[in-house]
Amino acid sequence: MDTPTVGRRTTPPERLDRERQAAPQVFERLRSMIIALDLPPGSPLSRAALATQFGVSSTPIRDALMRLAEEGLVDVFPQHATVVSRIDVKRAQQAHFLRQALELEIVRSLAVAGEKPLVAALDRLITRQQQFAKAGDFESFMAADNDFHAELYAAADKRDLWTLVRSRSGHIDRLRRLHLPSPGKAQDIVQHHRLIAKAIGAGEPDQAQQHLRAHLSGTLSDLETIRTLHPEYLSD
Repeated sequence: MDTPTVGRRTTPPERLDRERQAAPQVFERLRSMIIALDLPPGSPLSRAALATQFGVSSTPIRDALMRLAEEGLVDVFPQHATVVSRIDVKRAQQAHFLRQALELEIVRSLAVAGEKPLVAALDRLITRQQQFAKAGDFESFMAADNDFHAELYAAADKRDLWTLVRSRSGHIDRLRRLHLPSPGKAQDIVQHHRLIAKAIGAGEPDQAQQHLRAHLSGTLSDLETIRTLHPEYLSD
C-alpha cells in the first residue's frame, strides 16, 4: 500500500495583522501548520527563527508555544529545544470520546427540533467539501469539515462546547489528516455528512446519531493501518 501524501508548505506564513494581538495569531498559524502536518511530529521549533519568520519579538512566540504545549502539540525541553509532539493515541481516543458524547446529543436535539434552515446551510458546506475533495485540497477540505461540525454546535446554541472540543482535538485531527488521503476517505466523509444532514431535516434522531457515530469512528477504526504507514509519528 502506498503511503498517503500529507503535503508540506514550502513558503513561510505571511506577516501578521498589526491591528490584532500577535500571540494568538502566531498560535493559530503554528497550530494550523501542525494539524496540517506542514510541521510534522519531531519538527524543531526555534524561537529565534519563528520570531524572524513572523516579524515579532520573542514574547508572542513564547506565549504561543506555551498554548501549544497546553494542548499537547509541542514538547518543551527547558534550556534545550521545543519540538512538535508525536501524535498521542490515548489523547486522540479521549478527544474522540468527548466529541462523540457531545455531538450525539447535539444531532439528536437538532433532529427532534426539525431544523430545516440548518439543513440548507449544511448542504452548502457539503457542496464545498465535495469541490475540495475533487481538487485534492485536503487543507480546505478539513476546514470545511470543521465548519460543518461548528454549524451543528452553533445551531444547538453550544458554541462554547465547540471551542472546548477544538482545544482537545489536536491529536485526533492529526490522525484524521494522515488518514484523509487514503482512497475513498474524503468521499466517505462527504457521504456521512449528507446522511447526517438528511436525518436532521427528516426529523430522524436515531438515524442522525447512527450516521454521526459511523462518521466520527472512521479514523480510529483504521488506526493500525495509519500506525503501519506512519510509525514515527505516533506514540501510545
